[in-house]
Amino acid sequence: MDYKEAREYIEKAERFAPVLELSSMRVLAEKVGNPQDDLKFIHIAGTNGKGSVLATISTILTRAGYSVGRYISPTIFSYRERIQVNEEYISKEAFAGHMTRLVRAIEQMKEEGFESPSPFEIETVLSFLYFKEKKCDLVVLESGMGGRDDATNIVENTVLAVLTSISMDHMEYLGETLVEIALNKAGIIKPGAVVVCARQEPEVEEAIWAYCTERGNSLVVAKPSEAVVRESTIEGQTFRYHGEEVSTNLVGAHQIENAVLVLECIGALRHLGYDISKETMCEGFLATRWNGRFTLLSKEPYFIVDGAHNPAAAEKLEQSLKMYFPKRRFIFIMGMFKDKQYAKITKMMAPMASWVFTIETPDNPRALGAKELAEVVSEYNHHVIACETIEDAVKQSIKAANEEDVVVAFGSLSFIGEITRVVTKGADR
Repeated sequence: MDYKEAREYIEKAERFAPVLELSSMRVLAEKVGNPQDDLKFIHIAGTNGKGSVLATISTILTRAGYSVGRYISPTIFSYRERIQVNEEYISKEAFAGHMTRLVRAIEQMKEEGFESPSPFEIETVLSFLYFKEKKCDLVVLESGMGGRDDATNIVENTVLAVLTSISMDHMEYLGETLVEIALNKAGIIKPGAVVVCARQEPEVEEAIWAYCTERGNSLVVAKPSEAVVRESTIEGQTFRYHGEEVSTNLVGAHQIENAVLVLECIGALRHLGYDISKETMCEGFLATRWNGRFTLLSKEPYFIVDGAHNPAAAEKLEQSLKMYFPKRRFIFIMGMFKDKQYAKITKMMAPMASWVFTIETPDNPRALGAKELAEVVSEYNHHVIACETIEDAVKQSIKAANEEDVVVAFGSLSFIGEITRVVTKGADR
């Protein structure tokens, strides 16, 4: 099986029906030797901020000399971006080789009457095989949806369980209240793991404290209110927190909160015996790149892309735009999934813009149509145009802007890569 055949095999599975139970995942992992049992994990769950926190922690650990796997989804530029070791994508040859082994296991499962695993389950087990082959010291693992029943949650050797900001999302799967959602995500916490938690709503924090106390897990809660921001521009930020001063190129109102959470994670890792010097940590913060999250692509006009796909993320985007560009006009490109709270996000964001150009993410059954989204936008902003293509939206938005304006493309992460390529005229990565 070559890489093309491996990808085609995965794409035949039903990608958009989440499988929120772990039985087929456990069977598949067992049939290939439970590679996850030979690895140690930093497991991350939450609603927003998972990717930024993952990228920063893994970059710092790599700079500290550890062999570090990272597993992320969704991806921006390349399918293989989801499985990396020391910031290098899995090769096509390695992917195809491990997929060949997994296909044999899957066919055995079918013969034995088990359900076929989902694409995410297949990819997750494949990542474990690859990380074991590469002898990773630590794997920084991003939960897909929720935590308790997520495919990633078959891991047991969790060093740190990290909970980023938790808000209302995927309610049809995770729970109808914020506390229910938080406890689902807290399901990644394993016996003996140190838990590091972002600032949460009081009822969520109380529930997580109780959860950890009942299970005997030590809990560290980040306190971003105690961070002192020295400098914050569209190019980067510098802040001080509990005696540590660091700079990061990740910008936006939310990134200080994420960075403070990372600092607490590094402190916990040091306490567990991991050798991470202050110099290495600072180098890692500065070296971290996380595309598609309040990312500046160009100037004159400013062109920013952001993966704000739920109300909490949209609120952070609104705060960031007002913080960095208090007196400028905004022109939006919006694209959303129909299973997201697009009406609520539109109500929050559309009044801010002078013009809104809507798009539909191509080749994605979850995508909300550009015309349908434009109808929703028109309730709050009459200056809206539904565009047939992403390239058309980029051209029209730039044409509508003057040098002082700010173009912002946001919504689903699934079109951020294409937007980036169109704006920067870069080749596929």
